[in-house]
Amino acid sequence: MPDFGSRAVSLPPARTGRALPVNLERVPWWIIILILAGVLAALVIFTSPDYTSIITLLGSGIYLTLYVTFLAYFLALIFGLIAGLMRVSRNPILYTISTLYVEVIRGIPLLVQILYFFYVIAPFFADGFSKGIAITLPNVFTGETLFSATLRSEELAELFRSEVNEGIIALAIGYGAYLAEVYRAGIEAIPRGQMEAARSLGMSYIQAMRYVILPQAIRIILPPLGNDFVSMLKDSALTSAISVKELTLWTRQRSANTFRPLEHWTIAALLYLVMTLGLSLIVRYLERKFAIPK
Repeated sequence: MPDFGSRAVSLPPARTGRALPVNLERVPWWIIILILAGVLAALVIFTSPDYTSIITLLGSGIYLTLYVTFLAYFLALIFGLIAGLMRVSRNPILYTISTLYVEVIRGIPLLVQILYFFYVIAPFFADGFSKGIAITLPNVFTGETLFSATLRSEELAELFRSEVNEGIIALAIGYGAYLAEVYRAGIEAIPRGQMEAARSLGMSYIQAMRYVILPQAIRIILPPLGNDFVSMLKDSALTSAISVKELTLWTRQRSANTFRPLEHWTIAALLYLVMTLGLSLIVRYLERKFAIPK
């Protein structure tokens, strides 16, 4: 008779029922709950003439919200890229200017930046372009004037007299500081050997950054860029403080005129939720499509 020793033999537990065909832990319950809540909200909204009329009235606010968001984020990408490249530059002047921009803008609330731009910076440039801004370039060695001109443009003056344009520029400047750090982190995540290899092939610094470093960095920083895009959609509501008639200001005015805040703010919240969820799904699709293979 064989001797099994003192080791205990463990048997698998007996199955008392039929195994579930779906792993419940992997089911996206939050999506299911949102879909059910959305269906219920749609039934309530589209069966009520009051809610449907509110959606129709807020349509122009939705358009302006998306317009401000897309244009401001496009400008913020440009501002952030320029400041991010300056942040990784070895030039002390460029590095100091970009660092000062990033630290100052990130240390001031976005609402304060929008109000400061609206009440201080925009009127200054509007009056300056209307009356003429004198530009002189002196010779630092002799003191003589190398170049002198007066810049006067009514088109540029009108650009700084529009609440929508002022809100877009203020949002772009504010988010540009945050995107600058995102770009900087992405660039510094690329190994230095990539830049050295590109330079050894005869590329200039700009060419290496454009064709080698930035394409790889963009794929790394795509998730935070998408998150900032969704955040800007929500922060576009701050432009209502300077009378930009986007969704929030339209809702505030309509609810005050009709004395029906419950219906108006409920619709506004649902519209923001639909827009942010839609953009989040698009961002996730782009992340999976352009993700770096592991």
